[in-house]
Amino acid sequence: MGRGDLTNGQWARLEPLLPTGIKPGRPQVWTRRQLIDGIRWRPRTGAPWRDVPERYGPWDRVYDLFRRWQRDGTWARILTQLQAEADAKGLITWEVNVDSTVCRAHQHAAGAAKRGPPEGTARRDLRRAGRPWLWTLPRWTDQQNPPCSRAGAEALVRRDHGRAAG
Repeated sequence: MGRGDLTNGQWARLEPLLPTGIKPGRPQVWTRRQLIDGIRWRPRTGAPWRDVPERYGPWDRVYDLFRRWQRDGTWARILTQLQAEADAKGLITWEVNVDSTVCRAHQHAAGAAKRGPPEGTARRDLRRAGRPWLWTLPRWTDQQNPPCSRAGAEALVRRDHGRAAG
Protein backbone atom coordinates (compact mmCIF):
# COMPACT_ATOMS: atom_id res chain seq x y z
CA MET A 1 0.00 0.00 0.00
CA GLY A 2 1.37 3.39 -1.01
CA ARG A 3 1.48 6.48 1.15
CA GLY A 4 -1.53 8.15 -0.53
CA ASP A 5 -3.64 5.03 -1.06
CA LEU A 6 -7.07 4.54 0.46
CA THR A 7 -7.09 3.22 4.02
CA ASN A 8 -9.28 0.26 4.96
CA GLY A 9 -11.78 2.61 6.61
CA GLN A 10 -11.95 4.88 3.56
CA TRP A 11 -12.40 1.89 1.27
CA ALA A 12 -15.19 0.48 3.47
CA ARG A 13 -16.95 3.87 3.18
CA LEU A 14 -16.43 4.15 -0.60
CA GLU A 15 -17.12 0.59 -1.73
CA PRO A 16 -20.93 0.62 -1.25
CA LEU A 17 -21.18 3.74 -3.44
CA LEU A 18 -19.47 2.13 -6.45
CA PRO A 19 -21.50 0.67 -9.30
CA THR A 20 -21.78 -3.10 -9.38
CA GLY A 21 -20.28 -4.93 -12.32
CA ILE A 22 -22.69 -7.19 -14.20
CA LYS A 23 -20.27 -8.58 -16.78
CA PRO A 24 -19.91 -12.36 -16.72
CA GLY A 25 -16.60 -13.91 -17.59
CA ARG A 26 -13.11 -14.08 -16.21
CA PRO A 27 -12.44 -12.51 -12.82
CA GLN A 28 -10.62 -9.21 -12.94
CA VAL A 29 -6.86 -9.27 -12.61
CA TRP A 30 -6.78 -5.84 -11.00
CA THR A 31 -9.13 -5.03 -8.13
CA ARG A 32 -11.22 -1.89 -8.18
CA ARG A 33 -9.37 -0.66 -5.13
CA GLN A 34 -6.05 -0.82 -7.00
CA LEU A 35 -7.51 0.96 -10.03
CA ILE A 36 -9.12 3.69 -7.92
CA ASP A 37 -5.84 4.17 -6.04
CA GLY A 38 -4.19 4.55 -9.47
CA ILE A 39 -6.80 7.13 -10.47
CA ARG A 40 -6.17 9.03 -7.25
CA TRP A 41 -2.38 8.80 -7.70
CA ARG A 42 -2.44 10.62 -11.03
CA PRO A 43 -3.90 14.03 -9.96
CA ARG A 44 -2.03 13.87 -6.65
CA THR A 45 1.32 13.72 -8.46
CA GLY A 46 0.42 15.63 -11.63
CA ALA A 47 2.13 12.98 -13.75
CA PRO A 48 0.84 11.76 -17.13
CA TRP A 49 -1.42 8.71 -17.25
CA ARG A 50 1.37 6.63 -18.78
CA ASP A 51 3.44 7.09 -15.61
CA VAL A 52 0.91 5.44 -13.28
CA PRO A 53 2.89 2.84 -11.28
CA GLU A 54 2.38 -0.79 -12.25
CA ARG A 55 1.15 -1.69 -8.75
CA TYR A 56 -2.14 0.04 -9.66
CA GLY A 57 -2.56 -1.89 -12.89
CA PRO A 58 -1.88 -1.01 -16.51
CA TRP A 59 -2.15 2.73 -17.09
CA ASP A 60 -4.67 2.33 -19.92
CA ARG A 61 -6.98 0.23 -17.72
CA VAL A 62 -6.78 2.87 -14.95
CA TYR A 63 -7.53 5.65 -17.46
CA ASP A 64 -10.35 3.65 -19.04
CA LEU A 65 -12.12 3.22 -15.70
CA PHE A 66 -11.68 6.92 -14.90
CA ARG A 67 -13.12 8.05 -18.27
CA ARG A 68 -16.04 5.60 -18.26
CA TRP A 69 -17.13 6.73 -14.80
CA GLN A 70 -16.59 10.35 -15.73
CA ARG A 71 -18.79 10.04 -18.82
CA ASP A 72 -21.65 8.19 -17.13
CA GLY A 73 -21.67 10.49 -14.08
CA THR A 74 -20.48 7.95 -11.49
CA TRP A 75 -17.89 10.31 -9.99
CA ALA A 76 -20.44 13.12 -9.70
CA ARG A 77 -22.97 10.78 -8.06
CA ILE A 78 -20.39 9.53 -5.53
CA LEU A 79 -19.36 13.09 -4.68
CA THR A 80 -22.98 14.19 -4.23
CA GLN A 81 -23.74 11.26 -1.93
CA LEU A 82 -20.64 11.82 0.19
CA GLN A 83 -21.35 15.56 0.47
CA ALA A 84 -24.99 14.97 1.43
CA GLU A 85 -24.03 12.53 4.17
CA ALA A 86 -21.27 14.79 5.51
CA ASP A 87 -23.61 17.78 5.45
CA ALA A 88 -26.30 15.83 7.35
CA LYS A 89 -23.70 15.07 10.03
CA GLY A 90 -22.66 18.73 10.18
CA LEU A 91 -19.14 18.07 8.94
CA ILE A 92 -19.24 20.65 6.12
CA THR A 93 -19.29 24.41 6.53
CA TRP A 94 -20.53 26.03 3.34
CA GLU A 95 -18.55 29.26 3.57
CA VAL A 96 -16.75 30.77 0.62
CA ASN A 97 -13.77 33.06 0.91
CA VAL A 98 -12.38 34.82 -2.15
CA ASP A 99 -8.98 36.37 -1.78
CA SER A 100 -8.75 39.14 -4.36
CA THR A 101 -4.99 39.49 -4.02
CA VAL A 102 -4.52 36.57 -6.41
CA CYS A 103 -7.03 37.82 -9.01
CA ARG A 104 -5.28 39.71 -11.76
CA ALA A 105 -6.63 41.40 -14.84
CA HIS A 106 -5.31 40.41 -18.23
CA GLN A 107 -2.72 42.77 -19.69
CA HIS A 108 -5.19 43.85 -22.36
CA ALA A 109 -7.59 45.04 -19.66
CA ALA A 110 -5.17 47.80 -18.62
CA GLY A 111 -6.91 50.58 -20.53
CA ALA A 112 -5.28 50.34 -23.95
CA ALA A 113 -7.01 52.14 -26.81
CA LYS A 114 -9.53 50.00 -28.64
CA ARG A 115 -10.19 49.96 -32.37
CA GLY A 116 -13.69 49.52 -33.67
CA PRO A 117 -16.86 51.52 -34.19
CA PRO A 118 -16.91 55.16 -33.11
CA GLU A 119 -17.17 55.98 -29.43
CA GLY A 120 -20.53 55.02 -28.00
CA THR A 121 -21.53 52.82 -30.95
CA ALA A 122 -21.60 49.12 -30.24
CA ARG A 123 -22.28 46.44 -32.82
CA ARG A 124 -25.44 45.43 -31.01
CA ASP A 125 -26.71 49.03 -31.30
CA LEU A 126 -26.12 48.99 -35.06
CA ARG A 127 -27.93 45.66 -35.39
CA ARG A 128 -30.89 47.08 -33.51
CA ALA A 129 -30.95 49.99 -35.93
CA GLY A 130 -31.30 47.51 -38.81
CA ARG A 131 -27.72 47.72 -40.06
CA PRO A 132 -25.68 44.52 -40.23
CA TRP A 133 -22.62 44.57 -38.02
CA LEU A 134 -20.37 43.82 -41.02
CA TRP A 135 -20.91 47.40 -42.18
CA THR A 136 -19.00 48.58 -39.13
CA LEU A 137 -15.81 46.76 -40.14
CA PRO A 138 -13.08 48.65 -42.03
CA ARG A 139 -13.43 48.51 -45.82
CA TRP A 140 -11.05 49.44 -48.59
CA THR A 141 -11.90 51.49 -51.62
CA ASP A 142 -11.80 49.72 -54.97
CA GLN A 143 -8.63 51.60 -55.94
CA GLN A 144 -6.67 50.50 -52.83
CA ASN A 145 -4.97 47.26 -52.06
CA PRO A 146 -5.78 45.75 -48.67
CA PRO A 147 -3.28 46.96 -46.06
CA CYS A 148 -0.37 44.70 -45.26
CA SER A 149 1.03 44.19 -41.79
CA ARG A 150 3.33 47.22 -42.15
CA ALA A 151 0.64 49.62 -43.37
CA GLY A 152 -0.50 52.26 -40.96
CA ALA A 153 -4.00 53.09 -39.83
CA GLU A 154 -4.36 55.58 -42.72
CA ALA A 155 -4.61 52.62 -45.13
CA LEU A 156 -7.99 51.66 -43.66
CA VAL A 157 -10.79 53.57 -45.40
CA ARG A 158 -14.45 52.93 -44.73
CA ARG A 159 -16.76 52.40 -47.68
CA ASP A 160 -20.12 54.16 -47.41
CA HIS A 161 -22.00 51.50 -49.44
CA GLY A 162 -23.85 54.12 -51.49
CA ARG A 163 -25.39 55.85 -48.49
CA ALA A 164 -25.18 59.56 -47.96
CA ALA A 165 -22.52 60.54 -45.48
CA GLY A 166 -24.04 61.76 -42.29
